Amino acid sequence: METLSHSVILVDDSDNLRSVIKEFLEMKGYNVWDFKEMNSALKSINTVPYHLCIIDLSLHNQDNFVLLQNIRKYKKNLPVIILSDNDSREERIKGFKLGCDDFMTKPFSIEELELRMRVILGRGAAASNVKTVLQEETVYKLGNFIFNFSDMQLIHPKKTRMLTRKEAELLKLLCDHKNKLIPREIILKEVWGDDDHSAGRSMDVFLTKLRSYLQIDNEEHLAPKVKGKRKVVYTGGYEPQVEIFNVHGTGFMLKIRD
Repeated sequence: METLSHSVILVDDSDNLRSVIKEFLEMKGYNVWDFKEMNSALKSINTVPYHLCIIDLSLHNQDNFVLLQNIRKYKKNLPVIILSDNDSREERIKGFKLGCDDFMTKPFSIEELELRMRVILGRGAAASNVKTVLQEETVYKLGNFIFNFSDMQLIHPKKTRMLTRKEAELLKLLCDHKNKLIPREIILKEVWGDDDHSAGRSMDVFLTKLRSYLQIDNEEHLAPKVKGKRKVVYTGGYEPQVEIFNVHGTGFMLKIRD
């Protein structure tokens, strides 16, 4: 199974164990974001499109089942693996009742953890493949635009534009997480498979192109360009229905106003 595109969040207050797991999984090709405490982890989970979550229940002074409950409240389909010092039947039952996908007790083999991850992620890939076969087209409604990902078309009453594969994949990622900030590193890993400097420059170029494609819906509201000003300005307090925001140094968001 290919793991290069799988983003994993690891929550563990043990610096040593967290470092060992992170290093091993990254060696296997996963993209791993690690957190020491619950609140920061939950904030990241609600922002970043992770593929799998690993939670250590031994976090000090925190009810870690609260984290699992919050994940299930906001991210019902995010797979969760629990790591625990407690091997009691009651602990396991509580974890599964609250929605964990797997439960491992310490000490455990990191190789086994990674194999269990493969099984869980493989189920998701199989379900995704079935969905793709059954669904002939993947279509998004973006204000006055129709984005047909399957045909790589961005359709507007004034113009239909054929997108490149990279443009289509980038726009799809933004659509799948509309009105949410996606960190630069996540976009680079998901669409380019790398987060080096050259990939970052390429991403910026493609995002500029997508912005220009969306401008066709707002041309009559554009204010005259001012020399030296790079930001797009609209007249009369106009707000476009669809717009790609750049949060400098952090990431990008596809803003869709109803």
